[in-house]
Amino acid sequence: MSRQAKLLQVLNKEIVGCRKCPRLVEYRECVAREKRLAYRDWTYWGKPVPGFGDPHAQLVIVGLAPGAHGSNRTGRMFTGDRSGVFLFQALYDAGFANQATAVKRDDGLRLKNVYIAAAARCAPPDNKPLLSEILNCRGYLEREIDILQPRAVLALGKIGWDVFLGILKHRGAIPARVGYRFAHGAEVDLPEARMRLFGVYHPSQQNTQTGLLTPAMYARVLGRVRRFLEQDPILNPEHTEKRKKTLAQGRGRR
Repeated sequence: MSRQAKLLQVLNKEIVGCRKCPRLVEYRECVAREKRLAYRDWTYWGKPVPGFGDPHAQLVIVGLAPGAHGSNRTGRMFTGDRSGVFLFQALYDAGFANQATAVKRDDGLRLKNVYIAAAARCAPPDNKPLLSEILNCRGYLEREIDILQPRAVLALGKIGWDVFLGILKHRGAIPARVGYRFAHGAEVDLPEARMRLFGVYHPSQQNTQTGLLTPAMYARVLGRVRRFLEQDPILNPEHTEKRKKTLAQGRGRR
């Protein structure tokens, strides 16, 4: 097991045992007891949901929070709800996952060069974590970033975008969040953090079923993320050298 995998394993055990937010503890456990009729035969996870994915990932995806009857039931981010149906199909189409479906923790899904985290790790009432609850969880995302040291971050929605920028501001990597406006397709370089931040609308039912968000919109952004990682001079110095030679040859023919 690699160093990153060991550190993530230790962190995930800590996340699963977290009880910092009384409101969220009460809600997630209540949902796990009462269940939804369609899942009455399930044993709900009912605990904080850790991140998961490739321990050597160069792309970290930051979601919002577990769904009450999705991740809070299955114990894996974006697994078992409609948001996950949309997201994992998009990741598979872009070459970041080995399959397009995710129904339970042992379904064979593997992410490629991607690690999925979240702003909050417990299912919140009405899918709305409080600011204090997000702040309680922020340290877990910080540690994931430190362990993985990704070259790209993809924020699913404005909350994920703001939470990640808040970490950078706290560390002095950016002067303020105000200069970085969220939008679907937003893309900003963060030289001090040595990474690039991408933004997309969250794949919630509200966005996907109303047509605000389409598979083609995700495909375009994920394609840009993939090209960035493939052409990144730090990850792929040979690509940079080939590019320099091509440009030099082009100038020589003029």
